[in-house]
Amino acid sequence: MRIGLAQSRFPKSLADGMDIVQQMIVQASEQECGIVCFPESILPGLRGVGFSVEEYDHTKMSAALDEVCAWAKQYHVAVILPTEWKDEDGMHLVAFVISEEGEIQGYQTKNQIDPDEDQFDYVSGRGRQLFTVNHVSFGIVICHEGWRYPETVRWAAQRGASIVFHPQFTGPVPNPEFYRGAMVCRSMENNIYFASVNYALEDQGTTTTLVSPTGVKVSTLPENEVGLLVWDIEPEQAHRLLAKRFRAELV
Repeated sequence: MRIGLAQSRFPKSLADGMDIVQQMIVQASEQECGIVCFPESILPGLRGVGFSVEEYDHTKMSAALDEVCAWAKQYHVAVILPTEWKDEDGMHLVAFVISEEGEIQGYQTKNQIDPDEDQFDYVSGRGRQLFTVNHVSFGIVICHEGWRYPETVRWAAQRGASIVFHPQFTGPVPNPEFYRGAMVCRSMENNIYFASVNYALEDQGTTTTLVSPTGVKVSTLPENEVGLLVWDIEPEQAHRLLAKRFRAELV
């Protein structure tokens, strides 16, 4: 399956984010990607990272989601769309999965909230799920989860995921080597692909990167450069040996 990882600029507004999403979906379609993944909370933007983000409006967000579904169908490409989303439990950070037919398969909530995000009253989700596009099973972990909670990636790998997508925001950090190494660890400790998607930033702690099931960084985008990382993954290479051998009862 050909995947696209969209290292986009940070949106100035929800409307601007929609323009970014549409442009990247078109690029992904032109390059015959089966799926395209965006950074954390591309709509309306991620709060608390130094950019202005407009207040959440559920009516506008619902309309935006419907429009992205229409684009997915029009351009025949599946989309992983990270957003804010409010339900009966409260405000979540999520990643919607939209099929190439424009149908919502569901969404993965961010269940491990970064302490710096407590001020925004985000609520943890209620579980994890696998998704399937073009007969390829995958999981999603959102930013902080993939860096500091490896269990979230292993959950998907143990249940058959060949790849885990990692929408994130990582700006300037004092120890960028931790983040770069963590991507490799999430891959090698499970023998799966790990696809980490960051924004294009002036000082990125890590850039958008795809890591193979053997821990090789097969492709990465330059810092502060908007672009679409395109790669043909081979799901059969994700044999998940180490993930399958994990014996949770002995922890």
